[in-house]
Amino acid sequence: MTIVTWSETRRWCTRVCALAVVPGALVCTASAQDVKRTSIPPFSVASVRLIAGADTIRLRVELATNDAQRNVGLSEREKLADTAGMLFLYPTEQPASYGFWMFRTRIPLDIAFLDSLGVIVAIKHMVPCASTVSSGCPMYPPGMPYRAALEVNAGYLARHKLSIGSRLILSDTSRVVRRRARG
Repeated sequence: MTIVTWSETRRWCTRVCALAVVPGALVCTASAQDVKRTSIPPFSVASVRLIAGADTIRLRVELATNDAQRNVGLSEREKLADTAGMLFLYPTEQPASYGFWMFRTRIPLDIAFLDSLGVIVAIKHMVPCASTVSSGCPMYPPGMPYRAALEVNAGYLARHKLSIGSRLILSDTSRVVRRRARG
């Protein structure tokens, strides 16, 4: 997953395609071989709590806290456990027009965009993109500013009655994020 605006997509693709001669570079027309050569950054794992009315749901998430991790996200994953997800954390608020795309993402996902208090401000259902070029994949902007985004298997949010206004307790991740920042 990559977070970009449509105007940034073309600039990013042009920059990356120009670097295609560098071994291991991500390219806009990436083949399966190119993807396997791309290094996947390590992710810390944390437990978070999702609050839906009176219910509390625990979820194990991989934390994407830097640009390298956020750019890779869940791309090339064949499956995601029912009790797992990925939480994208940002140091500043992201504009409403900055969205996610599904380039090289193989599984359908739900994404919940969260404000700085962990309140869900927007939800999108995202489907895998079969395009071999990143610019051929649709964007999923939330239409609301956000500070974090949670990706889970498609249908997870509805099954657990999570909706706009539900909350993710981010404090469970604060120790991990601070430790990584110092390390």
